Amino acid sequence: MDKLVDFDSFLRNVDKISELVKDLKSPDTEVQQRAVEEADRFVAVREADEPCRTKINKTKINTNPPPPLPTSSENNNIDDFLKIMERDAEDRSKKRRAKEEKAKALKDKGNEAYAREEYETAAKFYSDGLAELRDVQQLYTNRAQAYIKLGKYKEAISDCEWALKCNKRCIKAYLHMGKAFLGLGNYNESRNCYEKIVKLEPGREQMVKEYQAQVDLEEERDRQERNAREEFDKGEEKATTVPQLLEKLSGPSQVPLYYYGGLELLSQAIFNCTGQTLFRLNNGFTIISGNDTVRSCLSQTSREPYSRELCLSVLKLWRVICNRNDENQKMLMICPVSSKSIVGLLASEHVSVRLECLALLRLYSQTPHSRSLVIDNVNLHMLVKNLMACILKPEQQQENIALTILENFASETKFRMKLRDLFTECIAAPFTTKLRDINRYSEHILQSLIPIIGSLAKDDVIRHNMAHCPNCWEGFLLAMKQCGEGDYKEIIYPMLGLMFNLSTITSRTIQEHAVSICNWCLGLLHDDDGKNRSRAIGVLSNILPQSPAAIQHVVQGGMVSTVQCLLKGAGPSTTKYTIKSLAVCTAVSHLARQEMVKSDKTLCTLRHLLDSSCDEAVLGNAGLCLGHCVEVEEMASNLLGSDIVLLLLRHAAGDAKNTAVQQNAAIALGKLCRAEPRHINKLRELHGLEILHSCMKLIT
Repeated sequence: MDKLVDFDSFLRNVDKISELVKDLKSPDTEVQQRAVEEADRFVAVREADEPCRTKINKTKINTNPPPPLPTSSENNNIDDFLKIMERDAEDRSKKRRAKEEKAKALKDKGNEAYAREEYETAAKFYSDGLAELRDVQQLYTNRAQAYIKLGKYKEAISDCEWALKCNKRCIKAYLHMGKAFLGLGNYNESRNCYEKIVKLEPGREQMVKEYQAQVDLEEERDRQERNAREEFDKGEEKATTVPQLLEKLSGPSQVPLYYYGGLELLSQAIFNCTGQTLFRLNNGFTIISGNDTVRSCLSQTSREPYSRELCLSVLKLWRVICNRNDENQKMLMICPVSSKSIVGLLASEHVSVRLECLALLRLYSQTPHSRSLVIDNVNLHMLVKNLMACILKPEQQQENIALTILENFASETKFRMKLRDLFTECIAAPFTTKLRDINRYSEHILQSLIPIIGSLAKDDVIRHNMAHCPNCWEGFLLAMKQCGEGDYKEIIYPMLGLMFNLSTITSRTIQEHAVSICNWCLGLLHDDDGKNRSRAIGVLSNILPQSPAAIQHVVQGGMVSTVQCLLKGAGPSTTKYTIKSLAVCTAVSHLARQEMVKSDKTLCTLRHLLDSSCDEAVLGNAGLCLGHCVEVEEMASNLLGSDIVLLLLRHAAGDAKNTAVQQNAAIALGKLCRAEPRHINKLRELHGLEILHSCMKLIT
């Protein structure tokens, strides 16, 4: 292998020298000069890598005279030699291209075999490709991946090392090498490989964390099994009891009462990690799931006495063996019998079975790793449907656990993505049904369920579907009406939050209901709860731009004067939403501008925002709103003597990241000077004409 690599290196050097000689002969002096410099660098690099073994001692006088200059015939010989070298370089270049095509074709065949899970065949194709060319990084990493599937971890590591010789920044090489070291149980080396990926590409930190978490899980599993075997070998009673009970349970088929008693004893015997590990090492999962009597009870088809008790004992045992044990959680969830039973039993007619099943699922919902196991291995359609059924049934203990489980899973991006096609049927439909009929019991449920829906709506597809769903907004409208009539205040705040998130999307459905929604939000601006007021103005700021009819309705309803009062002493969020709403209203409605000027003749509120706010969204909308207001007759004259020119000029010439701040300030300044030319004197005094001139293209 070393000789082949040296030979390939030699051929590459010959190609390089041939190119340099060709450039040295070029009639273009610039090309010749660049070739000389490149030749010097090439020689220097070669000298650094492989120092010359013989050197002239320059401290002595060289008595040998230099050779005579070549004659014309010798020059012809040199030219012939160079031509031969050029032809040789071209031939070898053609041969390499042919080899590259063969290697690529073999790599593609290997990829196809790998996709069919024919790993031996894939490895052979990659090897044949490497026989054509020894310096193709992809062939090494692909073969390493195939070797990992075959359990040939040492061979995989060797291939990764060769890939790194081809490309020292090869991320795939470090990734596969980490997997191979993990397969060999060399956990520290595996972590080191993953850490090198982060050093090369810091943006892959999240991916590396997931792989390192897998290393931690494997190392913990190895430690648990080693400790369990040691305790079992010592013959301690607490370590031998679990295998003995499992042996008895694996006997010929018995009645449910027999297994019920045995599983109860087994649950009591497993009280630490050693017991959990011994259960796994002694085929405990297979013994339980492979028992016909147990399976019939889990499928709820058995009518024998103690069937329900046996079902409960199995669920309890699973919870005991999986508590804080990642490997057992994995073994249980990848077993089709257990994963199907856990989801199906959520719909059991027995409350005790549903509660035990919910307790097990709550255990799985507590960590990202265990949540991922559930998402990847269960029927999500059935899981979510049954969880919603548990939430909507009038049994408080049950609904609280189901809400906690759904809330935990809603935090997972993968869960939200897989729920996209199921959301309308499994969640949106029962949710909107509950919105239409609020009572004291459902108020308690909706108070927790609405934020969960909001968490699911972080997914763009789900949020888009909800924003365009007529049933959803009709449910909101009916809920609003009931809140006003029945004093269900506890759901107003979360419902406003969900409506705010959905209304960021422009939809025909929202436009159709905009007047009714805005009318309700307008009423909430007088609410005693400041948080409700803030969210209500937030919803208005999103919906008003979608509906001119809603703008006219709220302006006629006195919104302008109401929100101007709201601005006094308002927090950052409320201020941002309020000034946005005012900007939207004054852009469309002349009445809104008149109301603004009537209640604030010198626009003190807007000037204060321009002077004190650091929020660019607030500054941009304040400038926009002011530009609308100066169009009102005599408004520009009322501002003579104020600091309005200075404020607008400062923002027009500012360096805000949001260019709308400069644009809106420049436009407002132009409108101000056009409406009242005396403001130009102040502009000249501040040397602002040049700034205004540069912004003239923005003025309409």
